[in-house]
Amino acid sequence: MKQFEVIQNTLPEDVALKIVSMLSVRDLCALGCCSRFWRELCGSDCIWESLTRERWPSLVCFDFSASSSSSAPPNAPNFKEWRKLYIEKHNEVAVRAAAAAKFVEESSPSKSLEVGDYLKAISILDDMKLGFKDVQMCLFRPNLKVLVNLVGLHYCLTWLRIPGDQLKEALQVSEIAERHVCVKWWKLGRWFFGFRMRDESHSRWASLADLATDDDEHLLAVLIRGAIHEVLRVQISSEEDHHTNPWSAQITQGHG
Repeated sequence: MKQFEVIQNTLPEDVALKIVSMLSVRDLCALGCCSRFWRELCGSDCIWESLTRERWPSLVCFDFSASSSSSAPPNAPNFKEWRKLYIEKHNEVAVRAAAAAKFVEESSPSKSLEVGDYLKAISILDDMKLGFKDVQMCLFRPNLKVLVNLVGLHYCLTWLRIPGDQLKEALQVSEIAERHVCVKWWKLGRWFFGFRMRDESHSRWASLADLATDDDEHLLAVLIRGAIHEVLRVQISSEEDHHTNPWSAQITQGHG
């Protein structure tokens, strides 16, 4: 503790501010709990202004510092407390993201989810206009079901068009990259000399990181397409549920 205090007392403020500006929001809040010095530094308006502008560029396209002047836009808020603004906006996003996660869970009371509801959950995220940071902070959480993680991943990959390497890094930071799902699907049996063969069953395990980087393009295509054309049914189970019920968290849809 004494060594920490010596570093704190001898560290130039501009250097300390530069260090703080490189931290994630989670690390910034954690550092702010260490002492009064770091609490004041981590609460600096310039730090939270940068974070707010980065996460919601369309929200703060103008300079709030000029909002009190007569030349400010008519609807510009008279607001300079950037940390407070960030927290308020984040809480709004968190409530919407929680509603999407709740929809996924309520749509699967018996731990099974219709593919229509799965795709609807992704569409809900699009309607909410969640950004990549929003998904990272609210849906890429290890305490949520892997199915919710998967919905967030799918949304980032196909709607936000986040590059696979960047998405994989985000999964690793959130400690969910190695969470696995098992995808099982049934294909319509082929016709052979006037007889239809038995329906074909396929299954494959994949981590969220594998799906993010398209390491298995065919598996990702099955998830995106769902149960259409020759695919009769699609099921997804999580690694956590596999030990008790191998297909307990599933996405299903009947043919036709």
